[in-house]
Amino acid sequence: MTRVAAIDCGTNSIRLLVADADPSTGEITDLDRRMTIVRLGQGVDRTGRLAPEALERTFAACRAYAAVIKDLGAERLRFVATSASRDAENRDDFVRGVLDILGVEPEVISGDQEAEFSFVGATKELDGDDDYLVVDIGGGSTEFVVGSAGVEAARSVDIGCVRMTERHHPGDPATPEQIAAIRADIEAALDLAERTVPLREPRTLVGLAGSVTTVAAISLGLSTYDSAALHHARISYEEVAAVTGRLLAATHAERAAIPVLHPGRIDVIGAGALVLLAIMERTGAREVVVSEHDILDGIAWSIA
Repeated sequence: MTRVAAIDCGTNSIRLLVADADPSTGEITDLDRRMTIVRLGQGVDRTGRLAPEALERTFAACRAYAAVIKDLGAERLRFVATSASRDAENRDDFVRGVLDILGVEPEVISGDQEAEFSFVGATKELDGDDDYLVVDIGGGSTEFVVGSAGVEAARSVDIGCVRMTERHHPGDPATPEQIAAIRADIEAALDLAERTVPLREPRTLVGLAGSVTTVAAISLGLSTYDSAALHHARISYEEVAAVTGRLLAATHAERAAIPVLHPGRIDVIGAGALVLLAIMERTGAREVVVSEHDILDGIAWSIA
């Protein structure tokens, strides 16, 4: 048994997992799993740089996570940074800040590495004989991974809930023209992904990250976030379509009134839901299996 700490820093959120991992049994036991919305990718699609206020929000979260890691006595720590820090001209400022606070350099990984971690985290406890399409919808990018016992094909494309929202500025509610513009970007990205990944072949669609879990939580009528209820929940295409339509037709105040919707996702969840819906339409998936185990778990296994 090895006590490990994994940090995943994306475009919208930074997440921590401290867990005991047993490679001999394939079991991972959570000690602490938490998420903070920091919006590191604020404005990156437009400016190409990480904003000073976004960096400070992220560093504040890192300081809080450092205290948790120390208190729980993790033996190893790996910090993985994804889309926003890949794209930013001033990512060295980010690297130095994280190193000062946590004592490790953030690994700015490629989209393909991100995809592999996501696949391992999402499928390690599922039936290894099935064919999976694992989809990780983030803030700045979405990863597509196909495989059964291991990764067979993967591709990362630049569509995510933050990137699509900042690029197209959907209103309250979004207009048909704004929705069409977002859909056009998503469809172009799916065309790109399909050059590498056979999106229509796998039998089971597994969805990861906040946009997917939020759509699922709304569909299930949860009043508070319930990881146990969400993990391996199966949400039909019709349910995803209904929730997406509701979110896009809602005003900011109406979305804010949804009790399970995290305040940091109120302005971006419509675009995130639209990405999920478009993927289901492209692949023909009748349902999505929600996984609470994702890139964090894959990172933890990589160092266990």
